[in-house]
Amino acid sequence: MIIYGTALLAFCHLAGLFLGDLLGAAIGVKTNVGGVGIAMLLLICLRLWLHRRGWLPKETEAGVGFWGAMYIPVVVAMAANQNVVAALKGGPVALLAAVGAVAICACCIAVLVRTGRDDTAFMGVPQFEEQ
Repeated sequence: MIIYGTALLAFCHLAGLFLGDLLGAAIGVKTNVGGVGIAMLLLICLRLWLHRRGWLPKETEAGVGFWGAMYIPVVVAMAANQNVVAALKGGPVALLAAVGAVAICACCIAVLVRTGRDDTAFMGVPQFEEQ
């Protein structure tokens, strides 16, 4: 059932909004800074932590996977709502932050690809090995 994992998503969302508000207050702005992104990272980390400990039933894991997949388009839609022209007129800091974020993500992906192992393959599907 898809309803499984909704409480985990709700907890991560509320915690992310709270941490985003704290981050905004810490840097001196009166808005939430990155709350939805923080919530997504919390959801990923909490799901992995629960899975490693064996505390995440298959139904809940499927529900969390569904909501995680639904969450990404929400984040993209929220980012598309931002005023990019005003941010670029505000100074080169916004452009530098955007380029820096993309560069850091690209480096992290490269490191993960080189060091990670693929445990996402289906168990019932035969795996072909190179000889």
